[in-house]
Amino acid sequence: MKSVIEINNISKTYKGATEKSLNNISFSIHKGDKIGIFGPNGAGKTTLISIICGIINSSEGEILYHKNGESINLKSMLYSIGYVPQDFSFYEELTPYQNLMYFGSLYAIPKDELQTKIEKLLSVLGLKHVIHKKITKFSGGMKRRVNLAIGIINDPDLLFLDEPTVGVDVQSKNAIIAYLEELNKNGTTIVYTSHHLNEAQEFCNRIALIDQGNLIDCDSLENLLSKNHETSLERLFLKLTGIEYRD
Repeated sequence: MKSVIEINNISKTYKGATEKSLNNISFSIHKGDKIGIFGPNGAGKTTLISIICGIINSSEGEILYHKNGESINLKSMLYSIGYVPQDFSFYEELTPYQNLMYFGSLYAIPKDELQTKIEKLLSVLGLKHVIHKKITKFSGGMKRRVNLAIGIINDPDLLFLDEPTVGVDVQSKNAIIAYLEELNKNGTTIVYTSHHLNEAQEFCNRIALIDQGNLIDCDSLENLLSKNHETSLERLFLKLTGIEYRD
């Protein structure tokens, strides 16, 4: 299996911190993966994704990026990456069309092509009827879909999703997951974090479990369940990370 990203011995210590947020993390992301990165609150999931995407720097280790079988640097990889953060990343006083025109222009997508992409994307995500309405009046599910649209406006080869369905209704959640499945079938590699473990079990083909900054294991869900003698991702998660409260 070809790797698109190799994470080699990544550690992170934030300024003023006495403990590492990540400790010697190593695993690979394969082309075509739907890989879930899971762990309790404070495990280091968002920190790891932020390092992979170049938002923050690691304290130790290196990340290697590959495209079409060749090694490339992060700067060359950025145009191929989509990132959908947990927090909304748009201007609520603007419309979906205005937001997508702005963010799409950052990728230097020609205006005519961008307009066509926006109309098609918002139609697929069930937002065409509100394309010119201010987002401030949208429901949580609609805002999540706008957030997703912004993250994929550049047709990324590699898509990072941090809690993409948090706080939305069942209909919006199903619509988002169905669209992500379609993207993956068309070649997009997906890296995903969520607290909805039942949803994750249906969606992900590989799992990386992190706790207190350490990688517990990374393997196919089938292998993880088999070698830990468990029947669900939720039971596996509790077995490997414990049942204590986390802040």
